[in-house]
Amino acid sequence: MSSQTAPAELPPIDIKPLLSRLWPVGHPDTVSPDEIANAISYFFTNQVSDVQAGSLLMCLHFTGLDRQAEVLSKTAQAMLKSAAKIDVDELRKVVDSRRRPEGDYQGGLVDIVGTGGDSHNTFNISTTSSILASSLLLIAKHGNKASTSKSGSADLLNCMTPLPPKISRINPSTISPLYSSSNYGFLFAPVFHPGMKYVAPIRRQLPWRTIFNLVGPLANPTDVSAPPLLEARMIGVARKDIGPVFASALVMAGAEKAMVVCGDEELDEISCAGDTLCWRITDGGKTEHFRLHPRDFGLPAHPLSEVSPGKEPTENAAILTRILNGEVPDDDPILHFVLINTAALFVVAGITEAETSDMGHGDDGKVITERGPGGGRWKEGVRRARWAVKSGEAARQWAKFVEVTNSFSEE
Repeated sequence: MSSQTAPAELPPIDIKPLLSRLWPVGHPDTVSPDEIANAISYFFTNQVSDVQAGSLLMCLHFTGLDRQAEVLSKTAQAMLKSAAKIDVDELRKVVDSRRRPEGDYQGGLVDIVGTGGDSHNTFNISTTSSILASSLLLIAKHGNKASTSKSGSADLLNCMTPLPPKISRINPSTISPLYSSSNYGFLFAPVFHPGMKYVAPIRRQLPWRTIFNLVGPLANPTDVSAPPLLEARMIGVARKDIGPVFASALVMAGAEKAMVVCGDEELDEISCAGDTLCWRITDGGKTEHFRLHPRDFGLPAHPLSEVSPGKEPTENAAILTRILNGEVPDDDPILHFVLINTAALFVVAGITEAETSDMGHGDDGKVITERGPGGGRWKEGVRRARWAVKSGEAARQWAKFVEVTNSFSEE
């Protein structure tokens, strides 16, 4: 913003009239979600001053407008419009060529992501679950470096040994070649949302979480076309009151296969310690609310103290490596935590609805048809997640991802 030089063809935008209608509360001319999203869209082109941008973020925070479904949905759409452009037709051809439909899963892209901000500093569950899930699904994991924890998804992947993937080399020109060879994709937010570089300095100077902490998980760069390339997603939120808001925002955006989760401890994952509140979207936007518990997955509960090491990315990367190599005991609390979240992603994607199973080496083919809360086959999801580890398929998919990304040249 003021610290950057705006292109000459993009003049500064004055949002003072909008700000005066936002605060104080009660202005007769109410600001609409479209107006808010439109104003924020100019952030991504460096056309709003730092002062006015910060003021808008503060107004949205203190009025609660940044926690309203339509505002989140419209802002996420504005963010996607400003994202780096993917050749959707080319990517669709690649995805179509690699689809492996099974059960209710049609073979499309799938994401699992959390808003962060839960202050529990648990292990990188969603990132690890996304890697395990790539054994059977095409994964488009949208992620970034840490903002509220020690180890964000990108930090974790950059610390993997012996060779880390080159996540910054995955971009609109390499995303199709990536999926030509790999089930796993990591979409590094700064690469696909370059306009956020103008917002980052302002966010760092504010002591409050802003709307961008919430819209990021709603703005997966592959969610840009109809029919959707992004078939399913699971989003963790760190506040229970945000759950139904996110579910509504997803429905407004046209999602038909998704689940929003919040652990009872205000955890942005499915909790391994007790109940998790879930809002599952199916059947053309129908939303069902229910609770899940580790016992629904056939697993014991573990206190968060056993899975909240608060470790540095290098230490978490070592744990992830041991999980992928099958070196973690079957009853390990962190493994159980990963298994239930991977299992839930399998349920949301629909692959657990298959009546037969032929995953490959080590699969006994015995589908667990028992249903739990929300009608999901949660235990079948765990069976498949355990297979992903024990068969070595998750490790093979990870190795392929590392190999492919390292083959891309630096731009």
